[in-house]
Amino acid sequence: MDTEKSLSPSAEVDILEPTETRRMRVNVGPSHPAMHGVIQIVVEVEGETIVYSDTNFGYLHRGFEKECENHTYQLCIPYTDRLNYVSPLINNEGFCLAVEKFFGVDVPERCKYIRTMLSELSRISDHQTCIGAAAMELGAFTPFLYLMKGRELIYRILEEVTGHRLTINYMRPGGLAANLPEGFFEHLRDIIPVIREVTSETDKLLTKNRIFIDRTRNVGAISKEDALSFSYSGPCLRACGVAYDVRKAFPYSAYDRVDFEVPVGSTGDTLDRYLVRMGEMEQSVRIIEQCMRQIPDGPVSVNDPRVILPPKQEVYHTIEGLVNHFKLVYEGIRPPKGEVYQMVEGGNGELGYYIVSDGTGRPYRVRVRPPCFMIVSSMDFMIKGAMMADIVPVFGSLNMIAGEMER
Repeated sequence: MDTEKSLSPSAEVDILEPTETRRMRVNVGPSHPAMHGVIQIVVEVEGETIVYSDTNFGYLHRGFEKECENHTYQLCIPYTDRLNYVSPLINNEGFCLAVEKFFGVDVPERCKYIRTMLSELSRISDHQTCIGAAAMELGAFTPFLYLMKGRELIYRILEEVTGHRLTINYMRPGGLAANLPEGFFEHLRDIIPVIREVTSETDKLLTKNRIFIDRTRNVGAISKEDALSFSYSGPCLRACGVAYDVRKAFPYSAYDRVDFEVPVGSTGDTLDRYLVRMGEMEQSVRIIEQCMRQIPDGPVSVNDPRVILPPKQEVYHTIEGLVNHFKLVYEGIRPPKGEVYQMVEGGNGELGYYIVSDGTGRPYRVRVRPPCFMIVSSMDFMIKGAMMADIVPVFGSLNMIAGEMER
């Protein structure tokens, strides 16, 4: 071999003929760091363009709906925590409102305000987690740290109230497990300015950031008509310009006593979904501040032996209280025969509970309408024709919560 000739700049080089372009199949997840939980997206690409995708939600095998059929209504509450584990108090509230609808009971005013305040704290925590994780997956690590600082403050105050940080198990059909602890409002007043500051810092870091805008504007856009056809709800639907919010359309708890706005977008893209969630956090703070001014004193549970355990004093000193306590724990509360549907505004949209009662202490049937399921169902539709790199911001903006979606 002539080494000098082979290395010479003047040596003739064979020009390669154009090759045939073929599709390539790529697995994105579940081990990919941006694919949360057990999500797998099988994509076919031509170059960097997605021409086909198949999203597999995965299976957690929790069996929430079937497990509820083997447990009393009170024992279903811990299972609701694990649906959307980022905002579990909203899950608690929806299930309790459904059971209360069976009995036709109206919880005390103080209970309504407490439920509203804690649900809005949970909503802020949910949005902080979504935005922080989505930003981090695009390389913006600093906003994630700011938002996690705000979420930690919320977790601490929820722990003071409920005794838990994540799986709350605090609300009960007919009321609450306990009243607010001493010093709650002082602590809440201290963290509200910090939450606003964290939101402001995130806004400064992302909203006008050239890189963030280029990665999110007109990416994963979906029209209002298509969003409705997929049964969208929550921030993803409002980003398309539809101002539907369960708290406004079908008020529950104390939402008919507070004033707040419903942020909406226009293009339904990833950037709009981010902006809607940013606006909703400020509105949640407004709701909390109004509840703090309006909340009355009084009990936090109804005085109804059909649904609420008797006070410990009665259990320890009267036979009637002891028998009632035993029957409610052992047999469970017994709603009349029938069926109800109750919806609340979850972190991702309309969270609905459909419950069928056969008159026993255990639900005959429980069905959950998880907002995530409908939204993530449109993932293939949204990323068709997009680039491979667009999967990460689109998926992050949908705020997929696997616990909601498992069937």
